[in-house]
Amino acid sequence: MVRRALESSKFSIIKDVEIGEGTRIHDQVNIYKCKIGKNCKIDAYVYIEEGVEIGDNCKIRPFVFIPTGVIIEDHVFVGPNVTFTNDKYPKARGEWKLLPIRVKRGASIGANSIVMAGVTIGGGSLVGAGSVVTKDVPSNAIVAGNPARIIRYRDNK
Repeated sequence: MVRRALESSKFSIIKDVEIGEGTRIHDQVNIYKCKIGKNCKIDAYVYIEEGVEIGDNCKIRPFVFIPTGVIIEDHVFVGPNVTFTNDKYPKARGEWKLLPIRVKRGASIGANSIVMAGVTIGGGSLVGAGSVVTKDVPSNAIVAGNPARIIRYRDNK
């Protein structure tokens, strides 16, 4: 892994990030104290907070917000405008409770989805565009809606 302190971009901040070989990070991102695996693509206007871990061969599309407490395993697709949350009761001041999120290997999250705090998205699952994920998603499930509900399961043939 390559450790980068600060990129020489006028419009990005990439500070204390471990970045795997072959990973491409586009301009106009803010990425702090996290780990990004090999051969990933991080598009423009992505914000990744400290402690986040992203596995190998992931694609993070534009306008994605990934806060502290999120772990994204290998081969995950995160569509544009996806927002992860890490606290069920956010406030501007005072204490808060971090509720981690895990996205398991091979999962895909459709555009404009929201993943609520404390949720696990199972391996090989698919979250339909515009969904609000409030509960764990089983492996290979296809979910959609607000709140996201299981529509069917993927065929693993």
